[in-house]
Amino acid sequence: MHIEGSLDSRTVRVDGKVLSPGFSQRIVNHSPDGFNWGYGGSGPAQLALAVLLHAANAEIARRWYQDFKWEHVAKWKGDFKADVDVDAWLKAKEQR
Repeated sequence: MHIEGSLDSRTVRVDGKVLSPGFSQRIVNHSPDGFNWGYGGSGPAQLALAVLLHAANAEIARRWYQDFKWEHVAKWKGDFKADVDVDAWLKAKEQR
């Protein structure tokens, strides 16, 4: 999965399509203001949940989004581009 974010607008694209915080906010509303990244707070938690919901069902996304936040989202800085094999990452987590 190719993920990129623009810090000025806090817009995030997944595989070229804008990712909206709305669906993830209905699951867990960490950040009414939307996404953020580069640290371990509420905006990055919202982004991590949204990314995992893009790849998996809500149960799996809820189980692992905090780990995804710390392992990936908290490390993204400024305008970022990241290629993450989310399916493989989830598979490794689920096999624990």
